Amino acid sequence: MTQRLPLSLTPLDTALAALLRDVGPVAAEELPLIEAAGCISTGLPLLPAHPPRDVAAADGWALSAVDLVGASSYSPLPLAGLPVWVEAGGAMPAGCDCVLDVDAVEVSGPLAQVLAEGVPGQGVARAGSDIAENAPAAAAGCPVDAAALLLARVAGADKLGVRRPRLRIVNVPGATATLQMIAELASAAGLDVSAHEAGARDAASIAAALDVSTCDLLLTIGGSGVGRADATVTALIERGAKLAYGLALQPGRTAAAGRLANVPVVALPGSPAHALAVWLALVLPLIDGMSARRPRRTVTLPLARKIASSVGIAEISLLAEEHEAWMPLAVGEWPLHAIANADAWLLIPASQEGFAAGEPVDAYLMRE
Repeated sequence: MTQRLPLSLTPLDTALAALLRDVGPVAAEELPLIEAAGCISTGLPLLPAHPPRDVAAADGWALSAVDLVGASSYSPLPLAGLPVWVEAGGAMPAGCDCVLDVDAVEVSGPLAQVLAEGVPGQGVARAGSDIAENAPAAAAGCPVDAAALLLARVAGADKLGVRRPRLRIVNVPGATATLQMIAELASAAGLDVSAHEAGARDAASIAAALDVSTCDLLLTIGGSGVGRADATVTALIERGAKLAYGLALQPGRTAAAGRLANVPVVALPGSPAHALAVWLALVLPLIDGMSARRPRRTVTLPLARKIASSVGIAEISLLAEEHEAWMPLAVGEWPLHAIANADAWLLIPASQEGFAAGEPVDAYLMRE
């Protein structure tokens, strides 16, 4: 039996609200640093101060600045004894608060003289100057990035507290490129991704792969259209899913969203452009809620030219930044070159006819 879109498409806001209903953050866990990259931080553990004491920030002579007043190359200051040489990262000797370069001190046998003044803190890294006591590597709700991993490693931490929703992807044969794109986006967003292939395109084969026992979110790729070989929505319904099929969203009209055994499920079209649009409009808000992620950043710029949209259908426009303005690349239908060149995306609500040229708009970045 061929799938058929309903006569009335489900508004995007309605589908998103239904997906987000009763969805809360997944349980926090501690992961090794290499696995925590990209995940959303819980703000734990709190790191110890680094450096734990005052240390030399450069190789040189450790001295007390107050003892060097007036020293210069024209008026060298003789020292009572040889100063202490310190290497970068080494502990500062007691009573020393600055480090002078090698050429600032002349040493001749047991005698030394200083050729330059110093100031307190010169060449010194103060205790806690890199990492304050009890600071998190990454703020709660923020992705664990390379800087967060650096702080954790420098402080000696080997694990970080994160939230990492478990995602199961079921690919319907014929949508491999789209599967790989979505899997890569999901991994970059910090999800624990498990990808599976349905045995065939028929409803029974797809239904056999729809296991939600070990995932927080289920995505299907392909087979959501109304072609004779499309059966994903039929398979989901046969498994007992409660779905809204057919969304008032362009691209992405043939997507479906709902619940299967209380697990959120989104059926993505096999087209890369349509799947990406549904990922941006429906899946990202869902995984952000599961991860307790802070709101995503938008960038406000004027439009370089007008965007026209049909009332009653939410549309997504791809944008490129040109001369401090957003240049629309595609609306409603996205060629792959527009996806490749897009810097940001803009959701045009179903209630609007678009935006005028020069109007400031808040766009989400494609790559944060």
